[in-house]
Amino acid sequence: GPMFRYERPQKGRLRQFHQIGAELLGVAEALGDVEIIALGAHILKTLGVADQVKLELNTLGDSESRADYRASLVKYLSGHLNDLSAESRDRLERNPLRILDSKNEGDRRIVAGAPKLAEYLNPSSREFFQNVCAGLDALGIAYELNPHLVRGLDYYCHSAFEFTTEALGAQGAVLAGGRYDGLVETMGGPPTPGVGWAAGIERLAMLVGEVDNKANMIAVVPVGADMEAEAFAVTQELRAAGLCADLAFRGNMSKRLKRANRAGAVCAVLLGGDEAARGNVTLRDLGTGDQQEVARDGLLDHLKRYS
Repeated sequence: GPMFRYERPQKGRLRQFHQIGAELLGVAEALGDVEIIALGAHILKTLGVADQVKLELNTLGDSESRADYRASLVKYLSGHLNDLSAESRDRLERNPLRILDSKNEGDRRIVAGAPKLAEYLNPSSREFFQNVCAGLDALGIAYELNPHLVRGLDYYCHSAFEFTTEALGAQGAVLAGGRYDGLVETMGGPPTPGVGWAAGIERLAMLVGEVDNKANMIAVVPVGADMEAEAFAVTQELRAAGLCADLAFRGNMSKRLKRANRAGAVCAVLLGGDEAARGNVTLRDLGTGDQQEVARDGLLDHLKRYS
């Protein structure tokens, strides 16, 4: 159903609107961020608007890094309290990081001299972000680092990202999201890492018409950590060919196949080291259990019957 916000209507920002989104829960590794961003990039490419958007990326670090930076930022901004806009003075206590992306010219001049979040990242947060960037680089997904990108809600950690366009005026974010590892626990649930995004349907509709693309799901299952990079490459190759592909994260092969079955996959592409040495992969029909070893180069031809 529709969603609502009590704000002044603007081009691309309506009081009543609709969203689509994707959430990946239970995956704490940086590969989860890469996968969810790659999904967003793939959707925008499929819709034919990839050349109208750019990906902006930042890291907020973990809770420890963020707390250290927040304290330093508040100290700096408090020294400029009388020069901040009324909106930013109000945000100073509630969510000071939001001041970093203020559109007020006076605020922007003050923010230009503020401490940089990157200087407060602890080693684990720095490594996490490096892995996200390396994953995007490996997939050929271009991005621009934006140290002022913090997103509008205070529960984000680590990755924050936006696909933006200049075609919608001031409301440039088309698809945006980030990681929110502590959100589920804050709401009373068990500790559950998560990363996701949302996209405004009305904004997308302003860039492109509707697309209807349905396909059977194909699970890509790396057999061992050394095959994960190849699994990413295969997943992207299948999606580029118009197939619905899902990369199975974590656990041994049995657990990954069980999750693929529960997700409704009709076929699994198993990537093992021995098969890879022969230039092959294994296809398993999840309906019948039958499997066969086929040439990696001819994988798409063998999957045509599932499209």
